[in-house]
Amino acid sequence: MIYFLVYLFLEILVSVEISSAIGPFWTFVEVIVSAIAGLLLLTNFRYTFFENMRAMTEGEITPETFQNQNMAALIGALLLIVPGFLTDIIGILLQFGVFTNLLATKIARKQRKKSNIDTNPFQEGDTDVIDVEIIDHHDDRR
Repeated sequence: MIYFLVYLFLEILVSVEISSAIGPFWTFVEVIVSAIAGLLLLTNFRYTFFENMRAMTEGEITPETFQNQNMAALIGALLLIVPGFLTDIIGILLQFGVFTNLLATKIARKQRKKSNIDTNPFQEGDTDVIDVEIIDHHDDRR
């Protein structure tokens, strides 16, 4: 919820600043043009997908990069459809592979760091370990 409120605040801040600079007519034009651009990118997403698939099969990109680039292109197109200047800026940035790779690398590094902390079975202070010694007694009195 807090992230949504931060997004909403930033979206309104950026939109008011840009709208006051360019005026109401050009703001309307920008909203319409960005929505059309987002729809075009969304309808032509299959070409982006197949180009990334070709690059992956030829070894130019890794499967992780393939997934990140396709997801970023899809999210970027959807953000362009949503009215607002901040979402349009983020949507445009997500269409470029350099920004996408930078963002994906940062998120992956954070995820790896978090998963190493959460799944390390030999953490200091682990109290779930029981030390047991098995002694086998044979009864020779038969």
